[in-house]
Amino acid sequence: MELLTDPFGRVHDYMRISVTDRCNLRCIYCMPAEGMHFQPHDEIMSYEEIAAVVKALAPAGLRKVRLTGGEPLVRKELERLVAMLSSIPGIEDISLTTNGLLLPAKAAALKAAGLSRVNISLDSLRQERYSMITRGGNVAKVLKGIEAAHAAGLSPIKLNVVLMKGINDDEIKDFIALTINSPLNVRFIEYMPIGSASDAWRQSYLPLERVLEACREAGWETEEAHPPAGNGPSQDSRVVGAKGTFGLIHPVSEHFCDNCNRLRLTADGHIKACLYWSDEFNVRPLTGDPEAVRGLFRKALGGKPHNHEMALALEKKAQSHTPTSRRMSQIGG
Repeated sequence: MELLTDPFGRVHDYMRISVTDRCNLRCIYCMPAEGMHFQPHDEIMSYEEIAAVVKALAPAGLRKVRLTGGEPLVRKELERLVAMLSSIPGIEDISLTTNGLLLPAKAAALKAAGLSRVNISLDSLRQERYSMITRGGNVAKVLKGIEAAHAAGLSPIKLNVVLMKGINDDEIKDFIALTINSPLNVRFIEYMPIGSASDAWRQSYLPLERVLEACREAGWETEEAHPPAGNGPSQDSRVVGAKGTFGLIHPVSEHFCDNCNRLRLTADGHIKACLYWSDEFNVRPLTGDPEAVRGLFRKALGGKPHNHEMALALEKKAQSHTPTSRRMSQIGG
């Protein structure tokens, strides 16, 4: 069967699936403090509908699935969906992005159901600051979630750090220090203008060259590292002699669109071929027809632009398409 290919020859074998737009945190870069409209439960795709979409796409080359939100672990019995997806022929890797708060109670069951690995969002190691960024979170619970993931055998464990100027950029060395004695992969991610390219975003945006500067300031010698499983766009390095690695993901300053292999499915059943642009296609009414599902994904890919032009938003320049108005929590992190 023909693979899922866009007009620029990029083959898409990876889909990020949001299972909910709800979350037990309110991170400042993900959603506003107030005024969020959460979708009624009957507008959210069932596990059976999600599995039907994945089953339809596997013969067309879909191999990797990542479950996201919102916070995916607030959705009941997520391990049931993991088990459904892991039983689909052709699906080789199932991963999860989470804030980690609920992992202590869920990690073992998720691993047993077929989850391979986990990415945990952690933007500060300092309780007061973590609480400010997340609007009320407890960093100690995230650290227990990391321990639970390790105990369950989920590997690799990646920590996602959205780097924000004047907010958490003074913790770069603290995060890299975590990798010296532990096989963690800390990934610094540039702050993206998803949902709003505001002046506040521009003021907080920080290119990731700052991470390498921090290494030099600390006197650390670094070397290129072999990417851990499911590495994607991260450029990985390690402090010489360290057990873990750190990576740089810079979607704004050095976009990696040329090698994009990602599709997205929102919790309400909309295909997004590109995270940043507003184009969406509702696949939910077609889940009972595998050929129609594949056809709509091919249509979505047919209009996928060459790149997302976030850098133009940083410079307040005109863009060729309309950016999404959805927040990251509504799309899937």
